[in-house]
Amino acid sequence: MERIKLFAPATVANLSCGFDVLGCCLDGVGDEMIIAKNSEKELRITKITGQDLPMEVDENVAGVSAKAMLAALDENQGFDIEIKKNIKAGSGIGSSAASAAGAVFGINKLLGEPFSASQLIKFAMEGERLASGNAHADNVAPALLGGFSLVKSYEPLEIISLPSLGELRILVLHPLIELKTRDSRSVIRQNVELKKAISQWGNLAALVSALYTEDYELLGRSLKDEIIEPVRSILIPFFDDLKALALTSGALGFGISGSGPSVFAMCKGDIVAKKVKAEFQEFYQDKNIDFDLHLSKINSEGIKILA
Repeated sequence: MERIKLFAPATVANLSCGFDVLGCCLDGVGDEMIIAKNSEKELRITKITGQDLPMEVDENVAGVSAKAMLAALDENQGFDIEIKKNIKAGSGIGSSAASAAGAVFGINKLLGEPFSASQLIKFAMEGERLASGNAHADNVAPALLGGFSLVKSYEPLEIISLPSLGELRILVLHPLIELKTRDSRSVIRQNVELKKAISQWGNLAALVSALYTEDYELLGRSLKDEIIEPVRSILIPFFDDLKALALTSGALGFGISGSGPSVFAMCKGDIVAKKVKAEFQEFYQDKNIDFDLHLSKINSEGIKILA
C-alpha cells in the first residue's frame, strides 16, 4: 500500500466515574485523514481543512505521534499526512486523539502493521501529551480499539477492552465555545477526600460490571462523578439544567465529555435518545447559544479504512 484514507472517530472519555482511565468510541462523528508514502523520506503535514491548526510536525499531535512511532522503528520512510478536521479542537470529544490515533494507525498499515492496535496507543499518547500536557490514553485507546476501553495502569501501560451494549446510544451536546484541556485540568484538585474516592471506585467497578452483565439500570446508577464534575461543571453553560432535563427525559446518565465543554447523555434505545436530543435542542435554542448535537451508537471497530 502507498496510500490510505481513513475515518478517525470521536470519543467520550472519563464517562463520569473513570477520570483518565475510561472512554468509549463514537460512530459517525470523526475526522478523515489521508496518509501517503513520499519519496523525500520526510514526515510532513501537507494539508489541514476544517480547523486552523499547526502544519509543523513538532507542533501538531498527528506529527508528534507519527514521529514517536517512526523513531521506535528506526524507519526512514517518509509520509505525507492530510487531515480533514470534523471534530472541533477543544470540544471535549477527542479531537486531538482522533488525529494522533489516525496518524499512527495509517502509517502502521502502510508499513505492513509492525505494531498491534494496542501497541500503537503509547505513540498516540505522545500527541495527547502535546495537546494537554498529560499523556493520557482514555481517548486514544477507544479510538484505536473501538468500543469501551479501561486503562488498568499507565506504568506499565495496560488497556482492557470492555463489552459494548447494543442498545446504548450516546448523545453529545457541544456548546460552541472552546475549553482547552490544559485549562480544564487546571481547576482539578490534586487531593481527594477518601469518602469521595471510595464512592468513585465503587461507581467505576459497577459500570464495568454493568457492561459485562448487560445491566442498563446499574450502568445508569454508575454514571456519577464525585470528584471532577463538581469543579468542571461550572465552566459549562447551564450544566445543571441540562443534567436535570436529561434524567427527567429518561436518560440513563449524564456527564461531562472529556474535559468539556461537551456533555453527554447515555440512553437505552433510539426512542429515549431522540427524546433527549429534542429536549436539549429546544433548551439551548431558547438560551440563544450556538451548539452542535451528535447522536451515536457505540463504534465497536474504532478507526475505519475508507479507501
